[in-house]
Amino acid sequence: MKMPLKGVEPKPGDLIEISRFGYRHWALYVGYGYVIHLAPPSEFTKTGFFSLMSVVADKAVVRKEPLWAVVKGDDYRVNNKHDGKLPRRSVDQIIQEAESLVGKTMPYSVTSENCEHFVTKLRYGVARSDQVRDAMVAGAVGIMGVGALVAVATFIGALLSDNKQEDE
Repeated sequence: MKMPLKGVEPKPGDLIEISRFGYRHWALYVGYGYVIHLAPPSEFTKTGFFSLMSVVADKAVVRKEPLWAVVKGDDYRVNNKHDGKLPRRSVDQIIQEAESLVGKTMPYSVTSENCEHFVTKLRYGVARSDQVRDAMVAGAVGIMGVGALVAVATFIGALLSDNKQEDE
């Protein structure tokens, strides 16, 4: 089965970034075509309603599955994005810890304990999620933009009101 891989072939310990509609799912490549990932309800199926379920889920299961089954035809790539910034644990440590978690139910939060936090903790010993940070920055910029529009509209409204009163 041909999958849309972007870039290099994965090696054990590599982080796999999977492009889903509206978000990125993350998995850890463990070799022989398998990945380990934190699977909230949205990852058990690929329908719009269940994708929204990960926002409210508070538990997820650590699963070991074939890469092709997790990718589900979506684009994916190796993305060890913190290499060079964070020290990487040994491949043996990464795989051993990941394998020890398979089948366990873990706490899940889209903002603080998601699949990206899970795999970065395994690879680097530090849980990070850039998509959460990026979403928070985008949200803050959006709020500031709306605030600026309201301020401009209020200012223009006040000017027009003053001009109308002067004309009367």
